[in-house]
Amino acid sequence: MRVGIIFGGPSREREISFAGGRTVFDNLDKVLFEAVPVFADSLGNFILLDWRFIYKGTIRDFYPPVESLPESVHQLQVYMESLGELSIAEQDAIIAKTGKRLLPHEFRQHFDFAFLTLHGPHGEDGSIQGLLEWYHIPYSGSGILPSAIGIDKVAQKEMLRQHGFPTPAYKTISYNQWSDLSQREGIFAELVSELGLPLVLKAPHQGSSIGVSIVREKDFNAFEQAVERSFFTKTIYKQQWLALDEEKQVASMKQLVDIREGIGMPVVLADGTWVYHPEELLAQINHTFSSTSADSLRLASVEREQLVLVEAFVSGKEFSCIVVQDETGKPIALPPTEIVKGNELFDYRSKYLPGLSRKITPINLPTEEIQRIREACSKLFVALGFNVYARLDGFITESGELFLNDPNTTSGMLPSSFFFHQAAEIGLNPSQFLTYIIRTSLAERLKSGKDTVLFTRLLQDLDKAIKDEQAHRHDKVRVGVIMGGYSSERHISVESGRNIYEKLSSSSDYEPLPIFLTGRDEKHHLYTIPVNIMLKDNADDIKEKIQHFENGGQPHPVLAQIMQEAASITRKYTGGILNKPQRLTYPQLKNLVDVVFIALHGRPGEDGALQQELEKLHIPYNGSGIRSSQITINKFDTNELLAKHGVPVAKHSMAFKEEWQENPEAFFQSIEAAFNYPFIAKPADDGCSSAVKKIKNRAELEAFSSLIFRETEELDPACARTLSLGFKEEFPNKEGFLIETLISREGAKHFLEITGGLLTRYSPDGTVEYEIFEASEALAEGEVLSLEEKFLAGEGQNITPARYATDPERRQQISEKVKADLKRVAQILQVEGYARIDAFVRVMENDEVETIIIEVNSLPGMTPATCIFHQTAINGYKPYDFIDRILQFGIDRTRMRAEV
Repeated sequence: MRVGIIFGGPSREREISFAGGRTVFDNLDKVLFEAVPVFADSLGNFILLDWRFIYKGTIRDFYPPVESLPESVHQLQVYMESLGELSIAEQDAIIAKTGKRLLPHEFRQHFDFAFLTLHGPHGEDGSIQGLLEWYHIPYSGSGILPSAIGIDKVAQKEMLRQHGFPTPAYKTISYNQWSDLSQREGIFAELVSELGLPLVLKAPHQGSSIGVSIVREKDFNAFEQAVERSFFTKTIYKQQWLALDEEKQVASMKQLVDIREGIGMPVVLADGTWVYHPEELLAQINHTFSSTSADSLRLASVEREQLVLVEAFVSGKEFSCIVVQDETGKPIALPPTEIVKGNELFDYRSKYLPGLSRKITPINLPTEEIQRIREACSKLFVALGFNVYARLDGFITESGELFLNDPNTTSGMLPSSFFFHQAAEIGLNPSQFLTYIIRTSLAERLKSGKDTVLFTRLLQDLDKAIKDEQAHRHDKVRVGVIMGGYSSERHISVESGRNIYEKLSSSSDYEPLPIFLTGRDEKHHLYTIPVNIMLKDNADDIKEKIQHFENGGQPHPVLAQIMQEAASITRKYTGGILNKPQRLTYPQLKNLVDVVFIALHGRPGEDGALQQELEKLHIPYNGSGIRSSQITINKFDTNELLAKHGVPVAKHSMAFKEEWQENPEAFFQSIEAAFNYPFIAKPADDGCSSAVKKIKNRAELEAFSSLIFRETEELDPACARTLSLGFKEEFPNKEGFLIETLISREGAKHFLEITGGLLTRYSPDGTVEYEIFEASEALAEGEVLSLEEKFLAGEGQNITPARYATDPERRQQISEKVKADLKRVAQILQVEGYARIDAFVRVMENDEVETIIIEVNSLPGMTPATCIFHQTAINGYKPYDFIDRILQFGIDRTRMRAEV
């Protein structure tokens, strides 16, 4: 069956939709389905997308294409709508660079079924559903009417009340009311009087995380800002603006035009003028304040809201619950997940970036209370006429009051989302859950009475294919995917491991087995884990769940009941039941798998320790061998070896705890004598982004040393503030750290940070051949690239291929020189399998090219958003193809050694 995955769209959650579309594209069962990527741009065009673009980190990385963008002095990022009023011909020229325009009446020529991962307006409101029904295309999820209800938070309130569901007291503010400045303080006083404090403000037609604020104090200024946030309007005051220097004005502009946190573009001014591009807006603001007497400038998004919903605050446990239908149409509420927030507000970042909030499934409540939540969610699912699946959010107070709010007809489909997290509790991996969604949606569309002959045939064909696949489940190569670990990058390792597992589980050739590694340097343990534990929120949650079963714990009684209720679904799509985690020895591992994929970062995994254990038993594995791994894990040793071979690296030195403890002042002075501020400080033997800091002064050097040499697990708050550590940012504890000069432009006409991937294979004569990919240009928001920017969807920006020069021919010449440099580095270090090499590139005035190596990662991150997938796509490899070749190299290496 050809499945058109429709993703992107015009909403403010388009990046999450884009990442969700990629998840579906990768995880659709390749035996059952052919995935057809259909990208909807922000102007409403449908594009049959060249699949290579799906693996970009964000929409902005490829659309509009960089050559279609106007000059931007401050490198402000834009979407299609910032290009102004484009003619159809101009739009077609842009579309042709990424794929082919697809008109709705052409849909049926390209796909049989539409899988919707669109969010917000036009995606969750019945619009796309109505369009597809007009053209006789079955689609996923709820129909037109429930979708229209699911997007309108004010209409939902009335319906909740009509059906007897408690809901927090609420009021609305109209845009016309708010536009009368004289009424504003009175509106605030009235709301506080009627609803009390805190107040929760929401944009009523957006996704559940956009335009949401909490006002806790009787602070009119905070209230005014919150209302503007929900309306997507902004008042800029002259005095405040002119107090900012240019750098801060540009930073403020980036925040203002951010579609997630700001008002987005285009904006309309008070006189009705439309402004499309952020640079144009920046110029307009400066012009207004420099040449007129205006003391403020009011901006409104052209997609602003007409109402703001204001709710009374509910204090209690917050939860989210996915409800699905079985084959009889009966709703089954999956185990509700408690959201333990790191911030008070479960906002866009907290929802979609692993580790910023904690998800506990099922919610930490007595069994009867959990069942009460499930029953209420199932009842609301039916009352609102939802179909197939939905996500229902709510609160339960200490006194037991239950409030449901924000029912959604779709859910975020990132690998770590509630959607997959809760489905795993009935034993469905993402590939199986997507099959369930498609099959159930087809059955639901049949109930409409439209196109019943066509839909019945599609359903019968799919049922037959599912049955046939179950009969051949055991004819596959068994792959142990080892993830987790105990480094500060263990959460990224879990993201990588899950991604590998999911790519392999949707294939026709491999049967993956998730394996979690935990412990410490002195001793580590392996555990096989079932899919529901693998899809816990992060590595620490997985470890906690394993310990629960090791200490004699049993599955939660609610989970056991849900498994029983969903038994017909589980049998149909998995053919099995969930098991408990099992500790595993390496000899036992050999009996369970044919090959291992190590998805660990830092130690162990990248240091050769795991490779030694696997080689003793002749178990094939991915990546470099023991000796190469032992070198590349240590950035100091890597620098030393490369410098010995004449490869440019930063000036470097080690700083040791023993010397710091003996005489701190002499320790600092010796560093300052050898290195000028600013310089880079980082662990020598940890993952690629962990605790990498630009040290600008003595205070920061002291803070860095105190944190990395500390005796306790806790971080000193004052030191953390000095280094501006991010929320929940981890900092490893080490006996030494690496100091490097800050690599700078030094007169180069072009200077950029790049990351380049590679893949190896054996030639017929048994020698290792290197395939070096086009490098990506990495753009950091802060002083150094963060973990989020490197690995998480929607964060950061990577331009692939890197922009070494504006002239295409010259760009390619420089690229070939850089690739040759990266290949030489890989050969010196005897890197095998695959790797990622980070570097800076200087293009000098005389056109000389210098590649300065930063570090080499022998087991690079393999999260869905990592830029190595952008690079492999240019060479024609989908992620599964790339993973397949990595595994095949490991198998060939073990076989060749056995033959010798």
